[in-house]
Amino acid sequence: TTRQRRRQSWDEQPSSTAPTSSYNKHDKPSDGGSGGGGVRVQWGMVVFALGFFRYMSVKSNIIHDCDETFNYWEPLHYLLYNSGFQTWEYSSQYALRSYLYIIFHALVGVPASWLFGDDKVKVFYAVRLFLGILSVVADAFLVVALSRKYGKRIASYTLMMLCLTSGCYLASTSFLPSTFSMYAMSLATALALLEKPAWAVAIAASGVIIGWPFSVLAFVPVTLFSLRRNLKRAFLSGAIISVSLLALSVLVDHYYYKRWTSSVLNLLLYNVLGGGESHLYGVEGPLFYVHNAFNNFNFAFVLALLFPATLLVQAVRRKFVPELLIFISPIYIWLAFMSLQPHKEERFLYPIYPLICVAASAFIESLPDFFHDKYVRNDRSLIVLAAKFVRPVILSLIISISYSRTFSLIHGYSAPLEIYKHLDYHEDAGVGSTLCVGSEWHRFPSSFFVPDYVAQVRWIDDGFRGLLPLPFNSTLGGTSAAPVYFNNKNKASEEQYLRDLESC
Repeated sequence: TTRQRRRQSWDEQPSSTAPTSSYNKHDKPSDGGSGGGGVRVQWGMVVFALGFFRYMSVKSNIIHDCDETFNYWEPLHYLLYNSGFQTWEYSSQYALRSYLYIIFHALVGVPASWLFGDDKVKVFYAVRLFLGILSVVADAFLVVALSRKYGKRIASYTLMMLCLTSGCYLASTSFLPSTFSMYAMSLATALALLEKPAWAVAIAASGVIIGWPFSVLAFVPVTLFSLRRNLKRAFLSGAIISVSLLALSVLVDHYYYKRWTSSVLNLLLYNVLGGGESHLYGVEGPLFYVHNAFNNFNFAFVLALLFPATLLVQAVRRKFVPELLIFISPIYIWLAFMSLQPHKEERFLYPIYPLICVAASAFIESLPDFFHDKYVRNDRSLIVLAAKFVRPVILSLIISISYSRTFSLIHGYSAPLEIYKHLDYHEDAGVGSTLCVGSEWHRFPSSFFVPDYVAQVRWIDDGFRGLLPLPFNSTLGGTSAAPVYFNNKNKASEEQYLRDLESC
């Protein structure tokens, strides 16, 4: 008789008609005890790592976009100190910007202003620290959720990229609605992975309404996934949060603009239905975001784009389809949609930054699966071992390039923040002084860096013919003012430049 080998558990293949459950870390074969699927990352380690690098970002990050200064730091400064610059978007005639987002940060800014008094620079960094804490919480949930679902390795890779890639390091402490949407994307994805669909939809709705309304497209996949998991609870959660936040936004806008309006609706109407003229503020080619994302993530972005190709491998497909593929799909949806828009800015990609880290980490983690012999339980062939060795090499390359870019940006462009701090040592200029700024107006770091002895900051005509911000005018109503010198055509106003240069 012929002696037959005893059937092993891994020989049994499910039939095509048998139901298959979603992949989790316990389904992953052993990887030789090198930190594979059966071990979780610890909350303490994740929070410490993220906290350390977010604190470094708080202290060292520059202001990358003048919109951050004039559309967010300046209105916050006005609410705290009754002085600051107003842009045309904050004119009550247009009311395109939500004060709900501003007062959310004023919850930290107000007590910080009480605590630090006249030291406005410390208030600035207190608000930034709040941004860093939000980032730590959201990203920590994402890393832990990945660990519980897919194992320690992919979670660890994601953690390192969230901490050290230039994009995440710099965006995490920027005072921008798209940054808030980025936090929401991390947290909503984490909650969906943790099988909390109602919470995932609620956070997604918050990211869109409090943060950036246009990011709604990026949240569609995680929202649909959550609705499919628990339609009733997820729908009710999303509906209640959406209606509540929209109502609160309208009330807040009414309080500040002194008329019934919705800044969320106004922004959508201006850019979508109203024939918005965002092209007046710059037009870029279709590859702008590809170039920009590569600058901020280098080869991690390339690997994130290539991730769908890994699904051709059955072992990878079994791990990551459908859940992870759904969660990272906003990378491709958002990139394609935004690349079609004529007006492009770096911050518009912020909502998908965490997902780029996840997709790149999944690609790196799956490298050995390309060469693994499916008939061998623990394949230790030379090519598989080489693929495992390459994983930390690739990760190290990504982090090294990212560190170089981050250091270069901070070293090369931090001068405005540092120079304006020195104004504190020039009180001999006298109380009531006028600080004049010329062609570097777009590098103005905000009124938080202007000491109290300076009565006003004014622009000097350097030939720029676009519309510049002007101070909030309390005599016209402050936040409720609709000054005649503002327009939505980006045309310079006669009042925006100081004519008496002797007063500088």
